Amino acid sequence: MLREVWLNIGVEKVDTHKDVIIKALLDSGTMGMFIDRQTAARHRFKLQKLERLLVVRNVDGTNNSRGAITHQVECNVFYKGHMERMRMDIYDLGKTEVILGMLWLAAHNPEINWETGEVKMMRCPPLCGGRSQKKEKVKRLATEEEEKIVHWVIDNKEDWGREEEIEEDHRKIEEMVPKKFLKWRKVFGKVESERMPKRKIWDHAIDLKETFKP
Repeated sequence: MLREVWLNIGVEKVDTHKDVIIKALLDSGTMGMFIDRQTAARHRFKLQKLERLLVVRNVDGTNNSRGAITHQVECNVFYKGHMERMRMDIYDLGKTEVILGMLWLAAHNPEINWETGEVKMMRCPPLCGGRSQKKEKVKRLATEEEEKIVHWVIDNKEDWGREEEIEEDHRKIEEMVPKKFLKWRKVFGKVESERMPKRKIWDHAIDLKETFKP
């Protein structure tokens, strides 16, 4: 039985639409989606600076010695008829080029043959584009649980490493806000007010010319 499962994925740059084939590791022990720093530099991916650093923690809760995540790459990912827009965090992964972690696995729930290493994208949520479907081509609606998983992956990444700050923020809200208004706690929260608007599947990057002045 295999100990690791790898995929050869096509990764397309959103600015030039040039694509490269990259080997990705499926890793349920990792939370997010990552691309190696040297891999991103070698293929000249356009880096996007994060609004806030993402602290990387080890299994025992300590901070990773390689530092925080400061940039990400936005790209289109293709695999056997499956296509999705993805944001991968840039980190030092050593010999591994790309890691697709538990958030990606939970969102797509792929069929994995652990004897052959074959991966089928047959249970993707409808938010994915150009995904493979069964022969009868039955279109199904996303279940409420699938929607929750996908939106959590996209929208909640900014909160990684801020658990203590979020907990303290919620405590202050409960002290200051009457109980009958707590169901609207997001309106009063400091952490919520600092989040970027929710990303949608149809979002597209707007690349400004270097000569542009606001």
